[in-house]
Amino acid sequence: MRRVVEGSYAIADAVRCCSPDVVSVYPITPQTHIVEHLSEFVADGKLDCEYINVESEFSSLSSLIGASVAGARTYTSTTSQGLALMFEVLYNVSGMRLPIVMTTVNRALSAPLSIWNDQQDALGARDSGWIQIYAENVQEAIDLTPQLYKISEDPKILTPSMSCMDGFILTHVYEPVDFLDEEKVKEFLPPFRPEYVLDPKNPKTFGAFADPSWFTEFKYLQFQAMERAKKKITEVSKEFEEIFGRGYGGLIDTYATEDAEVVLVTMGSIVGTIKEAIDELRREGVKVGLVKIRSYRPFPTEDLKVALKDANVIAVIEKDVSMGYESALLTDLKGAFYNSSIRTPIIGFAVGLGGRDIGIKHIRTMVEKASKVKDARIESEFEIFDVKPECL
Repeated sequence: MRRVVEGSYAIADAVRCCSPDVVSVYPITPQTHIVEHLSEFVADGKLDCEYINVESEFSSLSSLIGASVAGARTYTSTTSQGLALMFEVLYNVSGMRLPIVMTTVNRALSAPLSIWNDQQDALGARDSGWIQIYAENVQEAIDLTPQLYKISEDPKILTPSMSCMDGFILTHVYEPVDFLDEEKVKEFLPPFRPEYVLDPKNPKTFGAFADPSWFTEFKYLQFQAMERAKKKITEVSKEFEEIFGRGYGGLIDTYATEDAEVVLVTMGSIVGTIKEAIDELRREGVKVGLVKIRSYRPFPTEDLKVALKDANVIAVIEKDVSMGYESALLTDLKGAFYNSSIRTPIIGFAVGLGGRDIGIKHIRTMVEKASKVKDARIESEFEIFDVKPECL
């Protein structure tokens, strides 16, 4: 069924279709509408679950640990400072191998206080052991929801997942989307039947103390599960496309890269703007393409090597900055290529910080700067883009 709705409502309905047993929430802009709509579904009898109002984001995720180890399918959503408050619990969840799914609405971290979008929040949690997949638009965010449950709940994965979507740009936009068909979701997503649960008749320990003689092995097993998730993400994406007729690629997706000399690499809602800019530039004879990263964790090293091997220059565009160095995706991409035969110049731009608008004219400027690298030495590997002149 196709309807014009707010992005947050669409996500809430996608969660409803996945039949979570426990939803634990705390409001914070701009994700609040998601959990408000879920509360309405519960009140109206459209969603049969335990809906828990708690006093903080820390408690929200902590309560889901208890629910998950008891065998429940669980859900929460958060953003920015809320995700930061969850930081300790993120590691608890992943270390206990609990397949919790969370919508992370990307918003800038203060100070200065900002409620607008960038991706600093989720990227700051990149080492926490959660799968992170970034949505380009509302439809992809909808369709990610059942996919992430299927990935995370796989007994060979058992790793929590974040569905990352840009705050306001996607959560508050009204656009036509195809709602999930509940019967197809039931066909696609089996009931959650965990092998290990808290059971007084068969006691088990979750999150136990580990001394140095075993801690490394716990982390090794987590690491291997994340590596296996690469294949699982691709398989689940293909299966979803077969059932629902909508596909987004696997770990990455490409756009106009076949003969591209300059290839832009990015993730999130800015992908749509970049595609528009590429179409304009292509009509002018500029050979530019795009690699869209869907899965940031696990990082798609091998897929990126294949997609970018013929580029003359690579420009990474991302909504974050790592104080004291450059930015997260740029650093990871360089690291992925370091011991390979690929010696393509790579430069990076930090854009849209705190919600600053990035339009087609800005993309054109970045492409122009990247094009100059083809014929000359790199003048600057990394730039915080669009800084006011009085600060330079």
